[in-house]
Formats: sequence, C-alpha cells, structure tokens
Amino acid sequence: MKQIRISLFLILIVFKINAQEHNNIIETHNEGNGFRIAGIIGHTLINNEGAKNVFVPSWGLDFEYWFNHNWGIGLHNDIEIETFIIRNSNSEAVERVNPLVLTLDVLHQFGNGFVLTIGPGVELEKEESYWLLRFGIEYEKDISESFYLLPTLFLDKRFDGYNTWNFGLGVGLKL
Repeated sequence: MKQIRISLFLILIVFKINAQEHNNIIETHNEGNGFRIAGIIGHTLINNEGAKNVFVPSWGLDFEYWFNHNWGIGLHNDIEIETFIIRNSNSEAVERVNPLVLTLDVLHQFGNGFVLTIGPGVELEKEESYWLLRFGIEYEKDISESFYLLPTLFLDKRFDGYNTWNFGLGVGLKL
C-alpha cells in the first residue's frame, strides 16, 4: 500500500511539473507578438551578367509586426549607397544611383530564432524601377529583454532585371 501511495505521489508531481512547463511555454509563446524595428548595415552583391560582380554598401530599416511567436509581417527597406552599372534583361548597361528597395514580407520563425522571409517588393531608382521577389533568412539573437542582434541574408530576384544577394548585421528593438 505504501508503494502505491508513493507511486501516485510521484505521478502527481510529474503531472504538476509538466503542467507548469506547458504554461511557461504558452506564456513564452505569447511574448513573441508585437512591433519590432531594426537597423541593418550590410553589403549587397550585384550579380552582373557578363560583367564583373560588385559589392555595394547598404543600409536597412525594418518594421515588423508579429502576430504570435511564429508568424509576422514586415516592411523591409534597404538603400544601396553607391552608384553602379548593371546589365538589364536586354543586356543594356543601366546606371543605378542609390536605389531604394522596399519589400513586404511574410515572416516565419522556426527553431530558436531563425526567421524565413518571403515577399514581393520594388526597387526604386530615378531612371528605372524593378519589381522583385525577396527570399531570405535571419537569425534573432536576444541580447536583452528588448534588444536583439540580427544577421541577415536575402536574395532579391528582380523581374526583367538583375539579382542581388544582401548580407547584413542589425540591431533590433522589440516594442
């Protein structure tokens, strides 16, 4: 009889601990929602067909809203801060002066801080603008309760234009 009581007591303790862990997971899960803003410094690799590839410095400013711990939406803005020449889809040389890239991305966080991004966008420049599709991955590493580091890697696939890879490192704030 004593062994049955001890066994029941241990089972109750295990269930109690499991219930507390489940509640902690739910509380942590709900903490992921809300607004975030991040500033990013990076470089953009310009893939030029038939010409030399170029690295261009870039700055980014991201505005995001997270619905929950796993899903969000973001307005990602990058400016390439240099003048360069690319080849468009007709193999014509086109000068680009500080193009601005704006994308509206769906964000999915998985596995301890990794975030996949995908979304449509546009590259704006005074001579010619290009529509694009962005694919990317980020990693959010918390450095305090409100701040996080953000290494990023994006592929911008322009329609009727050229493609770029963007590598960056940012600091973000959870509002």
